[in-house]
Amino acid sequence: MSAAAVEKHHAWGQRPLLAMAEEISEKFPGHRVEILGGQVIVTPPADGPHGESLTDVMLPLIAAGVHGGESRVIQALGLWLPSGEDDYAIPDLSVVDADYQDHLIEYNSYDPAVFRMVLEVTSSNYRTDLRTKVALYAEAGIPVYVIVDRKHQRVHVLTDPHNGEYEHTVHAPGSTFTLPLSIGAEVKLSVDILLRLKPAG
Repeated sequence: MSAAAVEKHHAWGQRPLLAMAEEISEKFPGHRVEILGGQVIVTPPADGPHGESLTDVMLPLIAAGVHGGESRVIQALGLWLPSGEDDYAIPDLSVVDADYQDHLIEYNSYDPAVFRMVLEVTSSNYRTDLRTKVALYAEAGIPVYVIVDRKHQRVHVLTDPHNGEYEHTVHAPGSTFTLPLSIGAEVKLSVDILLRLKPAG
C-alpha cells in the first residue's frame, strides 16, 4: 500500500459524513446508507418484488456470459463518486470489470472506471434514483445506467454520458430492449418481467 493510500484512511472523526454513515449503518442493519452530493441518504430494506426484479436482470446477464471472463455481475457494490470528498453510492446491481478488486478506493467502494453498468430498482426514495443519481452517475462516467421505475411503470436506459448528461431512452410495458454491447454482451430484457407485471387475463 502506498503512503498516499495510508494517508487517505484517516480517522472517521475527521470526516463527519463518513462517521455519520457508519453510525447509521450500525444502528439500522439492512438499510442502505449512501452519501450523495454531500448528503447522507438512508434507504429501508427492499421488498420481495424488488429482489425478484434484480434476479430477473441477473439471470439473462449470467446466461449471456457477462458474469465471468472479463466482467462480473454484483449486487450492492460500493461505487466511489467524484462529486464530493466522501460521496459514494451502492447501486442495486452493477456490471464491473473482472479486476475490480484491484481498484478499491475506500469505504468498500471502487473506482467508477471499472463500472460498465449500474442498475437501480426504485423503491420508497425513487426520486433519488430518477434525479440525483442520474447526474452523479453521469459525472462519474458510468457508461450505462438502467432504472427499473416501479412507481411510473417504465424502464429508463441512460447511455453515453457527456458533460454530466446521458442519452436517455424510455421503455414502456409490453416492450423489450437490448443493453449496449459495452457491458460485455448484447442482452435483451423484457420491461414486463423487470416490472413484475402480471400477464393480462
